[in-house]
Amino acid sequence: MIEVFINYRTGDGEKTAALIDQELSRRFGGNRIFRASKSIAPGDMYPERLLSALRRSSLLLAIVGPDWKNFRSRLHDPGDWVRKEIEEAFSYGLPVIPILDGRKTDRLSKVDLPPELARLADLQSLPFDTHDAERGLRRIGDLVAEMIPGLTDLSQPADENASAASTVTNSIGDVAGTAVQSRDFTGDVGTVVKGSHGAVHTGNGHIYQNSRHVSGDRHFSGNGMTYFEGDNHGNVQHRFDEKPDGHEDNGR
Repeated sequence: MIEVFINYRTGDGEKTAALIDQELSRRFGGNRIFRASKSIAPGDMYPERLLSALRRSSLLLAIVGPDWKNFRSRLHDPGDWVRKEIEEAFSYGLPVIPILDGRKTDRLSKVDLPPELARLADLQSLPFDTHDAERGLRRIGDLVAEMIPGLTDLSQPADENASAASTVTNSIGDVAGTAVQSRDFTGDVGTVVKGSHGAVHTGNGHIYQNSRHVSGDRHFSGNGMTYFEGDNHGNVQHRFDEKPDGHEDNGR
């Protein structure tokens, strides 16, 4: 979905429109920013492509250059595309922000506009000083991010917490019933505890299973896994990192 539609007049503001497009595309992705001379491919149907993009946008930036009002006769022409884009944005209820391009650009006056665009003069505008373009572009980008919260700012570092999805941390206090922990049941470590009461810790390092009384006929103890079934209470301790007497590690 397109989010920002850049409206501009060729011959008055197109350079600033290109700068704004470049900055917003850097921050939010080029597919989120529409500028006709960039976004409409040769051979595309111009009116349909333009109006379709406008209707799928969330915000229109109207670049008003120092000579914008000098195109007064064109603004009074219902077929003028700068006028049609702004009118279409009004009819669809899109927010419109006039960007005053350059220090010599004054606020718009209703006397210079056709009645269909008179509302544009009442909108709060945002000045853009070409002598401090970096600051102006950052301000426009911040405003866009504020007005369209769903946009992802690609210039910000990725959330470091995203990598935590691959990490598992379990802390088990009192356990009654069955507790199972294993990142991969075909790996080196797995723990199954049934009918245990008291603190249970599973993880790397020493593993202790306290048991004073073991009932039942199942008891498996091996490298990396302990299995108890029955009522387990008391002080039985298993250390998995110690080797039985008389056995040496053969490297396997």
